[in-house]
Amino acid sequence: MSSPPVLLLFVDGLGLPSDPQAPTPLRPEVCPRLMQLLAEDTVPIDATLGVPGLPQSATGQTAILTGINAPARAGRHIEGFPGSLLREIIREHNIYRQLSALGRPSTFANGYLLPTLEAVRAMRTKSVTTVAALSAFGDVRRLDRLLRGEAVAHDLTRESLAAHGYTGPCITIARAAADLAGVAASQAFTLFEFFQTDRAGHRGDRAEAEAVMRKLDAFLEALCPLAEQAGILLALTSDHGNIEDLSTRRHTRNPVPFAARGPGAGTLRAAIRDITGITPAIVRLLCHPR
Repeated sequence: MSSPPVLLLFVDGLGLPSDPQAPTPLRPEVCPRLMQLLAEDTVPIDATLGVPGLPQSATGQTAILTGINAPARAGRHIEGFPGSLLREIIREHNIYRQLSALGRPSTFANGYLLPTLEAVRAMRTKSVTTVAALSAFGDVRRLDRLLRGEAVAHDLTRESLAAHGYTGPCITIARAAADLAGVAASQAFTLFEFFQTDRAGHRGDRAEAEAVMRKLDAFLEALCPLAEQAGILLALTSDHGNIEDLSTRRHTRNPVPFAARGPGAGTLRAAIRDITGITPAIVRLLCHPR
């Protein structure tokens, strides 16, 4: 039995609301498709991993992409960008390398505005996702591939790229969904990162948070039927809570969602209890399908 392509949407800073009194943009009138996904296709999973303090991006994303309890290894939750310890874990254990060793092709679908590999390597700070992609593939999807529709900008429509020198065309959310589905259909595993959620959560502005959630929801509305038509297993998860609780600008200890719909979705959901379970479960599904 062959395994379906897996497309994992990593949505930074998206927890599951736990306080019914806290203001939240996660409401049916704001993001109906996401709320349906959370109600029908999601299990709550732990992002704290037994380590005191608030979950943070560097250790949380490392845990998601490697299956290793990064905050336990580091002795604390680490925010922002990975340091030397986390970079070593990412380079050795990232999901792309694990799949490659088993003969399964994978990719990171985010498009970078930078035109050359040298410029990417020269970036002063690199995210967990960037470190993983450079380690596994030696490159990322850069401006040329973004313009050809072979990558998707982190903001989906490319509008925010103008402030960083982008002069190319902007695209619709529906086009971004079609581009991502096209990338995912050609791979065993594809990762796409959306981090405007975490930024909006830190700013704490309700109107901005709702606008970001509406954008994400429109993307899901366009992407879900495309994934279904292509036989893609669509999954969604996060590294920690944030935007779901606008009473604070800090991260939360709330569970995060692991949503999955499509062929094999039930198997994935049943196997994952915390964010370290995501990579092992995906690797098992892709390399040892039942």
